[in-house]
Amino acid sequence: MQDQLKTAFIQTDLVWEDPKANRKNFKAKFDLLPEDVDLVILPEMFSTGFTMNAQAVAESMNGKTVTWMLEKAQKHQFAIVGSLIIEENGHYLNRLVFAFPDGTFNTYDKRHTFSLAGEDKVFTAGTKKVIIGYKGWKICPQICYDLRFPVWARNVEDYDLLLYVANWPKPRIAAWDALLKARAIENMSYCIGVNRIGQDGKENEYCGHSAIYDVLGNNITPLRPNKEQIEMTVLEKKHIVYYRDKLKFLDDKDAFTIV
Repeated sequence: MQDQLKTAFIQTDLVWEDPKANRKNFKAKFDLLPEDVDLVILPEMFSTGFTMNAQAVAESMNGKTVTWMLEKAQKHQFAIVGSLIIEENGHYLNRLVFAFPDGTFNTYDKRHTFSLAGEDKVFTAGTKKVIIGYKGWKICPQICYDLRFPVWARNVEDYDLLLYVANWPKPRIAAWDALLKARAIENMSYCIGVNRIGQDGKENEYCGHSAIYDVLGNNITPLRPNKEQIEMTVLEKKHIVYYRDKLKFLDDKDAFTIV
């Protein structure tokens, strides 16, 4: 078990539908990170941008991008997490891959496909909430639009870290800021949201606002809108334990069943 978790998120522009160029960009940024980083977080669809052209850019779990994630995680000895487009059993999935330093991985498929952009017409929605164990930390990974649905994130597993990777557009960035903070407060966990910057192939603008919130809803990272940002932050298990023991808000949570 590890009392501290040193995280690094990468807020950057993405090259539209060009996995090779995006892998090259992130490789260069990995080389800038210190050796003691534990977890590196990339945006949603980090290899292509948020495209509905799944047939043209989808990969398999044995494809170049997942293989690259596993190789880089082993080389640098930190975990890497981000989502990409996967084709599996005749379905397209917006799949988050959590690549461990030992060469293994875990996955989470986006539950709430973004109907406003037609994601629900192209991608098959996931059905399972996932909790990932890493270095004594329980991590709940989710993807972008999932952020608007608090029941799906409700902390019934006593997780320590709620994690969102996203392509969240500039016109609705106020909702991103508010909901990340709310998810941290209501679940008494750290909450990390990693968003992209720049403009995609559909001329949607993104302004970042990647952030880490603590159990009390305090943003503990500097906000750098519209700029590339590699932010390293040490999360403390004692912070979670202290406030959960002192305030006990999770003891009063409602029981429910998701159908």
